[in-house]
Amino acid sequence: MSVSTYRTNRVIPGMTHPQGTSAPAGGGALAFQSLTSTVPKELVHRASVAEVMLTDWARRGEDRFILAAQWPRGHSFFTAVDGCHDPLLAAETIRQAGLLLAHAEYAVPFGHQFLVSDLSVAVRPAHMRVAASPASLELEVSCRDIKERRGELTGLRIEVDIHRDGQLTATGGGALTCIPPRVYQRLRGTQGPDGVQVLPLTAPEPPQRVGRMSPMDVVLSPIGEPGRWQLRVDTRHPALFDHPLDHVPGMLLIEAARQAATATLGHASLPLTVESQFLRYVELDTPCLIEASVTDGTDEQDTQRVHVTARQNATTVFSCTLTMAPPHH
Repeated sequence: MSVSTYRTNRVIPGMTHPQGTSAPAGGGALAFQSLTSTVPKELVHRASVAEVMLTDWARRGEDRFILAAQWPRGHSFFTAVDGCHDPLLAAETIRQAGLLLAHAEYAVPFGHQFLVSDLSVAVRPAHMRVAASPASLELEVSCRDIKERRGELTGLRIEVDIHRDGQLTATGGGALTCIPPRVYQRLRGTQGPDGVQVLPLTAPEPPQRVGRMSPMDVVLSPIGEPGRWQLRVDTRHPALFDHPLDHVPGMLLIEAARQAATATLGHASLPLTVESQFLRYVELDTPCLIEASVTDGTDEQDTQRVHVTARQNATTVFSCTLTMAPPHH
């Protein structure tokens, strides 16, 4: 039974009924169905409501859905870049969409773990500008490559178009695998996040070198070699570690790739595309080496592509290619 069975007739304003339709007469929850709230934080594996980007969802057809989301004008971690909403906020929104649909529409029980194998996003800067109010978004989501075992979802891929004010703002997608708790425990060989050893926190790169204002948000540590850093993992970070984990979260790795690209190019600019592959779990108790290199020359738009890898125990565990806009795009 899907989670949506328990919903109190929530709808997406302006999508499933004419905008401005008044709420039905009568008391109770239905009188407030046109009000906006976030989706339950448990559906997107977040402990803090402030980290939930999605506000509603509805099925639109066979494995097709429409979701609503909101990006704040300012976020504690996904900060504006050149006056635009952070493209990594779009990546996080896509990640949350996959989790929500797996639980709410494909009946994956709470307690299951999700392994994301790849995540990508491409943005259109003209429609990413921070405005005088939060950005209200519509996500068109198609689910593909749906895998089931004994009637239970084991994995899927989502393809997402994000619209703002009727304009295509970002596209992206990713694939996830659903792992039951017993299988995850066997796979990871841990008793949960509480028993995990964590490396001592290493010194950050100067924030301005990686496009950050606060040392707390820096996820790279210098090792005295150009184009190479040690991954800096602060398990107390309230956004990157919204809740305890037994491995390095994927969004931290993508942020490391963005910071490495910024340091490599020598300027902070908007990532126009981010294509990432998560090849293995990245452990918290072992050093992880981040390496970055410019992959080719600039194109006619003066964008530059930077390839970033993460290696742990001499094995590539993460790979990411970013297309970076020229400064002050």
